[in-house]
Amino acid sequence: MGRSIRDIPKRKGRPKTTGQGTGILVRMHDDQLAALDRWISAQFTRYSRPEAIRLLIDLGLAYREALPVEKRKPQPKRTR
Repeated sequence: MGRSIRDIPKRKGRPKTTGQGTGILVRMHDDQLAALDRWISAQFTRYSRPEAIRLLIDLGLAYREALPVEKRKPQPKRTR
C-alpha cells in the first residue's frame, strides 16, 4: 500500500493585506475629509480614500517637479 496524502498545513495568523510600503496614520479634519470626498465624487473613476490621497500626493509632487526652479517656493520648515 502506498503512502497516504497528508493535509496541507494551515497557516496561522492574519494574512498580509498591504504591499511592501510603510503604513502611516494620517489624521484629517472634517472639512479636509469633506473636500476629499467631494474630489473623489467628481472623478470618473471611484477611488477609495487611501487611493485618492496617494493619487493627490503624486499629482502634487509631479506638479512641483514640473515648475521651473525660479518659480518654486521654498518648503516651510515645520516645528513641533
